[in-house]
Amino acid sequence: MRAALVVYSSSEDEEEEDGGRRGGGAQAASPASAGRPLLPVPAVLLGDPETEEAVRDDSSRHGGRVRCFPHERGSWATHVYLPCRAQEEFLELLELLVSHARTYVSSLAAMEEFHLSLSQCVVLRYHWINPFILSLKKHLAPFHRFFCMADQVKVYTNENKTRTFIGLEISTGHFQLLELVSEVDRVLEEFDLPTFYKDPSFHISLAWCVGDMSDRLEGQCLQELQDIVDRFEDSALLLRVQWEQIRCKSGNKYFSFPLR
Repeated sequence: MRAALVVYSSSEDEEEEDGGRRGGGAQAASPASAGRPLLPVPAVLLGDPETEEAVRDDSSRHGGRVRCFPHERGSWATHVYLPCRAQEEFLELLELLVSHARTYVSSLAAMEEFHLSLSQCVVLRYHWINPFILSLKKHLAPFHRFFCMADQVKVYTNENKTRTFIGLEISTGHFQLLELVSEVDRVLEEFDLPTFYKDPSFHISLAWCVGDMSDRLEGQCLQELQDIVDRFEDSALLLRVQWEQIRCKSGNKYFSFPLR
């Protein structure tokens, strides 16, 4: 019997979030509400330990990808997600899909790591990281492990149409994912950060390219990709996703929240 698509992943290193429901542009944090008292900043965090020097954005260093918000010292890109680790059989399916899709868009690149987003990529000031993580831990503690099916091929673009993605949309398990997003949104609201998309299309991105190439990939290409998935041996087992933990990446820091 083939293994499921994803299992517990002990190491992830996404540089940025993938596209959301026809858009996944990151947004900067808004100022704190006037009526909300500010939490005291721990003394140990008053000095920003970030050692990186200010950088100049250069999309050529990142495959042509464009930042959705400028780099700013002391501001950390933060993302909550379900981590995935693909099995060998899934990588075989991925190779078939990307190879075929490249006959329509030659610049497509396969994703090297996989995840399902539970938040947008938001900007968090360094001294709010620990309070943010503690709040996430509290809100996510009651949740149990669960399964989904990721078997519907879809095309996505990020919010500013600078990147296009091919992904596998979740066809079952949507309710459990919405419950998780609801709790993550509560934490984001505590810090005046943008919440997740309304009516989200939960998915695992498989490949990406620069620019809006959705018109080339939808229609006939999309149907052919779905046929490849449907005909792939033991696809019903292969694309059964088991979620065992939630993770949060903030800058170069990773935090894990095991599901019960």
